[in-house]
Amino acid sequence: MIDLSTFHDLARTEISQFSPKPTSIEGDQVEAVRTLFQSQDGTVEIGIWECTPGRFTADRSRSSEICHIISGLVEVRRADGETRELRPGDLLVLPQGWKGEWRIRETTRKLYMIQTAN
Repeated sequence: MIDLSTFHDLARTEISQFSPKPTSIEGDQVEAVRTLFQSQDGTVEIGIWECTPGRFTADRSRSSEICHIISGLVEVRRADGETRELRPGDLLVLPQGWKGEWRIRETTRKLYMIQTAN
């Protein structure tokens, strides 16, 4: 039998303790995460992530990511300089191979799904 997983009120769901953001390049950023689902083969992960203001690099060379912004204000910039602003309710798709930066303007929480290439 396949288990049915449900999660409610993602804006208030408890997550792990905050720790320094390893790829931060501006600000004293800290982040926290809670994995909600992981596929048996480990190629798909769904969870909640939260990060404080600042700027960090992101690299999706080996994976793709879908992000649904739950709270906060973010600017995402591609390596070529194109920038998008994201607010609660917005959805962002980062295809495999995407590289760029995130600038967290307000503490931000997102629901994410990362799919890693085999």
